[in-house]
This record gives sequence, C-alpha cells and structure tokens, in this order.
Amino acid sequence: MADLSENQEKTEEKHVEPLIPGLPDEVAELCLLYLPYPYQALVRSVSSSWNRAITDPAFLVSKKSLSLSLPHVFVLAFHKSTARIQWQALDPRSGRWFVLPPMPCPKTVCPPAFACTSLPRQGKLLVLGGMRSDTETSMDSTFIYRSSTNQWSIGSPMLTPRSFFATGNVKGKIIAVGGSASGISDSITAVECYNSENGKWGPAAKMRMGLARYDSAVVGNRMYVTEGWTWPFMFSPRAGIYDADKDTWQEMSNGMREGWTGLSVVLGDRLFVISEHGDCPMKVYVPDLDTWQYVGGDRFPREAMQRPFAVNGVEGKVYVVSCGLNVAVGSVYEADKGEYCVKWQVLVAPRAFHDFAPSNCQVLYA
Repeated sequence: MADLSENQEKTEEKHVEPLIPGLPDEVAELCLLYLPYPYQALVRSVSSSWNRAITDPAFLVSKKSLSLSLPHVFVLAFHKSTARIQWQALDPRSGRWFVLPPMPCPKTVCPPAFACTSLPRQGKLLVLGGMRSDTETSMDSTFIYRSSTNQWSIGSPMLTPRSFFATGNVKGKIIAVGGSASGISDSITAVECYNSENGKWGPAAKMRMGLARYDSAVVGNRMYVTEGWTWPFMFSPRAGIYDADKDTWQEMSNGMREGWTGLSVVLGDRLFVISEHGDCPMKVYVPDLDTWQYVGGDRFPREAMQRPFAVNGVEGKVYVVSCGLNVAVGSVYEADKGEYCVKWQVLVAPRAFHDFAPSNCQVLYA
C-alpha cells in the first residue's frame, strides 16, 4: 500500500509539472502554439509535459481557431541518379526547406508511380499505391503524413494495387482512379474511395474505360481526369468526370478535354493549367464557353525552371516546382471580369538540390 501511495504521488507530481518553469501554463501553451512548423513536432521530445500538451486534441483545436497554421509546399522529390525518394517541405514565406522523415515504403520503388493528395486543413498528406521497381508490381499502399506530429503512419491497404493513377480530395473523400495493375499494362477501371473519418477504403462507381494517368483536378464535388495529348497527337485524349455526390461518371466536354494541355491547378472554383509546350503559358478554363483563355501578366519564368514540373496552389497562389526544386510562385488575380493575370516570383533552391526531380507537390497547412 505504501508503494502504491508513493507511485500515485509521483504520478500527480508529473501531472502538475509546469510546461515552462516560472510561467503559468496558459501563457506557456500560447508560447507553444506560436512555434512554427516543424518545430512544434520536434519539441515534443523536450519533456513529457510538452509532449502531452502538443498532442492534446484541444491544442490542435486552439491552433486552428487562432488561424496559426500557414500553407507549406510539400514536395515528393527523388534523386535522378538513384531514384531515392526524399520528401521536402518549403516555407514559401522564408524560403526555408525542411526534410521530412523517411516514408515507410520499400527502397526499390518507382517514385512517379505513386499518387499523392492531401487534406490540407487537417495537415495530412496521403501517398497511395505505387510500384516496386525490382519486380514491376503495383502496390496497395496508403502512407499518411501528419504535419502536427511530423510522422508517417501506414493506413489501410487499397482495395486494388495500382500505379500511375489519379487521386484527389473531393470534399474530404479521397478518390483513386485508373492506373495500371502491373506498371505498363492492364488498365484499371475500378474506382475506390477512402473515408478519412474511419480510415477505410470502399468501392465507387467504375469508369467506363481504363485511363492512363496524365492529370486530374477537383473542382467542387467533381473530379476531372484526362489522359492528355500524347505523341503523335492523332487522337483526342480520353477523359471523364466523376460526380462524388451522385457516384456517377460522365463524359468531359470537347473544349475542356482538347484544351487541357498541361498540369492543372485549382484556385477557388477556377481550373488553370500550366502548358507543357513552348514558353509554358498559363490558361484558365471558362465553363460557360467551354474554352480555355490565356492568363495575362508576367510570362512564366521558363529560364529558371527545368522540366519536369509539379504543380499545386492555394489562396490565389500557384506553386510550380521544377527539376532542382526551384519554385515559381504565381500570384493570380482577376484584372477584369473573367480575365486573369499572374505575377511570378522564383524561389531558388539550394545548390545541394541540383540532382532532385519533383514527382508531386501538395500544399498543407502546418
């Protein structure tokens, strides 16, 4: 009994241990709340009391209510010489890069075979599927990164192993579309949906035909998927639109499909593309006219940006990551009703990144 009382007293002492000696816990919690990403996750190891405070759900609620989370650019990069993956995160305000912990995937993988999406306001990044480069077999992986803890976890496996496919976040539902079951053949028509609430995959309406991934975008409750133009440009690209509310597929209009000539980014309810030809002009889709219009303003800084590109955007800004991880930040604004312009700024990456190529980029609030 004496030992039990002693242990109980020690436990109570641990519970009343101050977060920062000399400061009320309320003030200390504010200090921790204002720590920027990724330092909040890193300081969990300082003490058990800090770890409890930072991992408490109320802490995350407070951070969200104070709007302290800011957008960061997360890049799936790989070494061109070795194909070794390294996730990097960029704070676009300071230009500082941070290395993420290693993703818990096999070493022998093909980086472009993964599909990536995110739950931006929750600070969650999802890396799906993929392909082993040693056996050329598709994978059913679900890797989840949380910016709040700076840690990876392994989620429920996908229903269908797949690689080189499209994925998107449609109002909190993660949709996986198309791809290949064995790397370069066997196109998949099965579609599946990940429920972020219970962490489970379930079936969704099948596509009418299998599509090789080129590009996809989510606008509202719809996911748009296109194969894009391919050499020798003799056939119009196949494409489809998934309606998440109705769980149905429909054809993409001719104007949208044939003018989709680059990598897409969605700002608000507007779909833009960075064209992959010439000087990489930027275009915006006009639904009422079923056509694409060029965006005015600055020319894309092609001289500082080497293909391949990875693109994402949020809050009126477009982030284009190039080979070597230079990042072109485009501020998009409406100059006149229905007419858009862009102003570009280039964030030059460290010289140590010269061997990196981007496979994907996502914007998370961290």
